[in-house]
Amino acid sequence: MPLLACFFISFLLHGQNTVQDTTSLIKHHQQLASKSIVSQDFENAIVHLDSANQLAILKKDNLLRGDIKRIVALLHYYLENYNKAASELDKGIKYIQKSTDQTKTSDLNILGKSYTMNGFILTKKGDFVQAEAFFNKADGIFTSLNNEAEQANVIMGRGILELKKGNYKTAINYFDAGIPFFTSDDMRYKTALSYLNKADALTLLEDSTVENKIQEAETSLETANAIIDLDNYPKLKTESYRIASNIAALKNQTTAAYTLLKKYNTRHDSTNRVYMNAISKVAESESNIGDFTATIAAQKDELDKKQKSINVNKLTTGLAIALIVILSLLTLSLYKNNNLRAKANDLLQDKNSELQLAKEKAEKASLAKAQFLSTITHELRTPLYAVTGLTHLLMEENPKAHQKEHLNSLKFSGEYLLSLINNILDLNKLEANKVEIEKRSFNIKKHINDVLIALRKSAEDRKNKLNFEFDEKVPENLMGDPLKLSQILINLVGNSVKFTQNGDIYIRVKKVEQTNNKVMLHFEIQDNGVGISKKKQKSIFETFSQGSLQINRKFGGTGLGLSIVKNLLELMNSKIHLESNLGQGSKFWFNIPFEVSESQIKSNVQNNSSFNIDYTALENKTVLVVEDNKINQMITKKILEKNKMECQVADNGMDAIKLVERNNFDIILMDIHMPGISGIEATQKIRDFNKEIPIIALTAVTIDENLDDFYRAGFNEIIPKPFKTEEFFEKIYHTLDGKKFPVTST
Repeated sequence: MPLLACFFISFLLHGQNTVQDTTSLIKHHQQLASKSIVSQDFENAIVHLDSANQLAILKKDNLLRGDIKRIVALLHYYLENYNKAASELDKGIKYIQKSTDQTKTSDLNILGKSYTMNGFILTKKGDFVQAEAFFNKADGIFTSLNNEAEQANVIMGRGILELKKGNYKTAINYFDAGIPFFTSDDMRYKTALSYLNKADALTLLEDSTVENKIQEAETSLETANAIIDLDNYPKLKTESYRIASNIAALKNQTTAAYTLLKKYNTRHDSTNRVYMNAISKVAESESNIGDFTATIAAQKDELDKKQKSINVNKLTTGLAIALIVILSLLTLSLYKNNNLRAKANDLLQDKNSELQLAKEKAEKASLAKAQFLSTITHELRTPLYAVTGLTHLLMEENPKAHQKEHLNSLKFSGEYLLSLINNILDLNKLEANKVEIEKRSFNIKKHINDVLIALRKSAEDRKNKLNFEFDEKVPENLMGDPLKLSQILINLVGNSVKFTQNGDIYIRVKKVEQTNNKVMLHFEIQDNGVGISKKKQKSIFETFSQGSLQINRKFGGTGLGLSIVKNLLELMNSKIHLESNLGQGSKFWFNIPFEVSESQIKSNVQNNSSFNIDYTALENKTVLVVEDNKINQMITKKILEKNKMECQVADNGMDAIKLVERNNFDIILMDIHMPGISGIEATQKIRDFNKEIPIIALTAVTIDENLDDFYRAGFNEIIPKPFKTEEFFEKIYHTLDGKKFPVTST
């Protein structure tokens, strides 16, 4: 019995292997032909195309024949014989459409590649409308297949199309969007071509469009040439001389421009002769293929007659063996099924126990993670306070120009690190459901304007323009959580700024509907940056997720911002939506319900003033700084004394209590974590004998969750470390001015 089964399986596999071997051989010839085309070895390309075509005719495979026609079209496209390329590809597409199985990925890939090729050919022929239509068809196929590499090829085609149409800025955007996805070695030609076309587009831009366009063009050309010289792409090398000549002309280097243009013309004339020779060989080859096809057709009839009788015998034998094998397997499967059912019950019980243990472990891990983050962020904030504080002090000591540049870099790095720490904490609180939505009255238009003012510098650094479109039908004052709204907008607008250069970012707010005292607002943040692929749109809102490793390296960031946005909006009974295409920018949008506020907002000095501080009122005020860290003591003391305040330091809570009993201080800055008694305990003991002295918690502890506890302990205000110096003095000033009072415990 086993002998018969082995015979039958061997019989089937032999037939399958023969088919697979032929298909593999055809694809191998196609790959070699493609490589030969880009290296201008046209004779070798023709040999491989002939071999592939003959095998496909023998195999009677229309799909493969159509794909071979695509490579033939590529050959004519490369030879600038565009009419012939179009006719060959048209034949190929007809072959492919006859045999394409819409459920098979491989079939759809071949059809999509043919549509892309047609887009390139039609672009060269000047039929821009049809070219765009075929690029759209190809993009639809590759989007459904999640094939980012081929999508990037379509993106490059769109870039070349926009370049030919004279839309140079849009073309550059497409090239930038596609390049990060050409990652494998067989895509190096496309990478070089993209950089070359980008350099070409940059030289054609108006001077006012992009700053340093010549430098950018030179960088792009150098990158392209590095690949071209390494891999030997003659056609691209010829084009590089033309673009280099244009760059030299823009730099007013007339002699160099003339020399480079002469090189281009010489190489181009030589290339044209090679092309004409190759075209004649292709025509000769096509004639030979026609003769070969007629011979095969004559011999095929005779072979078919003989093969029919052999096939009948094989089929009869195969069916008999198959029947025996099936009956044997059916008996065996019934026996095994009973055994498996018994084992499955035992496994289910074991799995239930394992799942319960895993659940308990996960809960412990989640608690440990929260505790770890709370501890580590405190430990990070303490040295970070030293970094930002010392940077501030050094910048106020009239540094030299080159020192100021280094200090600005240090300041930026410190602020970036603080932003990262805050993002991690925000995400941790959101995941632990420890964030609550507040409800207070605020002026929404002014609030969004304040957010955009804060982001304007980073936008200007990347030559972007922020455009705010506000529906005047929106009520002026609303009830909601303005801080959460700010956080959402900062992350979304900041994301658009990061992935857009020399572009526009639109922030739109519209009223959707209003019923009595409730209003639904629609928010949109749209940019014309590099865009996000369809595949990455599914995961972009996950924690630590970014478009790709290449995008992470190019644009930076941690991938936390959009995850925070998603969680915050869900907390506010809303949902984030995204529309984006590679090279065409992105649009994020969401709807949020608000209540209309009846009260008018008079002024919000705390959040909307530009640090309303009377520094002269702070002069000669006596301050007690309670801090156990010697470096932090020194920094805080120097910052205060630079503003003519008198400062005394206590190393711990007990010393602070004794000093307050013996001296009259105007204000106390109290750390929380100290040896001996904590800052909270020290404050409570001071309040037992002095209820009037202002006390501010100056701490690296994450205090968002415990604000009420701090105020109940007797603090007037809280300043988290590290801080911005202006905010530091603003809180001291307002506390001394009587605008903050301690919450007395009852």
